Amino acid sequence: MNVLIYLIPIALFMGAIGLGAFIWSLKSGQYDDLEGAAWRILQDDDTPKP
Repeated sequence: MNVLIYLIPIALFMGAIGLGAFIWSLKSGQYDDLEGAAWRILQDDDTPKP
């Protein structure tokens, strides 16, 4: 039971770090263009240019 005194604050701290990383990724523009990567994979870049 005494181990909960250590585990609960550690879990809350790790959750806060994860939430902070998610908010940072939102503010830095990681999720701005979700469709662009899906369309870029379909482009045929192997054909030689004239």
